[in-house]
Amino acid sequence: MAEISYMTQEGYDKVMAELDLLKTEGRREAAAAIAEAREKGDLSENAEYDAAKDAQGMLEMKISQMDKALANARILDSSELDTSKVTVLCNVRIKNKSNGKEVTYKLTSETEADIKQKKISVNSPFGKGLLGKAVGEIAIIETPRGNLEFEVMHISV
Repeated sequence: MAEISYMTQEGYDKVMAELDLLKTEGRREAAAAIAEAREKGDLSENAEYDAAKDAQGMLEMKISQMDKALANARILDSSELDTSKVTVLCNVRIKNKSNGKEVTYKLTSETEADIKQKKISVNSPFGKGLLGKAVGEIAIIETPRGNLEFEVMHISV
């Protein structure tokens, strides 16, 4: 069974626009690169041709992944979310129990995650640890350096 991807309308539209671009311009550029490399002679010894074919394969894989994400997408309306517990699309302010530092993250789908904008995926270790927690509860996040504890301070939309 395919994994459901929860998105905002904005995130869905962004992925759809990127996918359309890859299917048109991306495929056209990949085909042009292959054609150019093919013109350079013997394909069995043509590293440029191999690289162009590999790039085309990666492009097609990315298109396939994005198609699957959109096919299994569920658009969420943030006004209908329950903020009694941490869920996808919630903003959650947490406090690191070891150093007292507070930070706010928005839990999103993988396609919308962007750590620079403090948007983390619900499928990340951090996201999984926070999901379902209520204000005042402790989330234990497993990291390579050991478990970290965070207290959920506030949940909003």
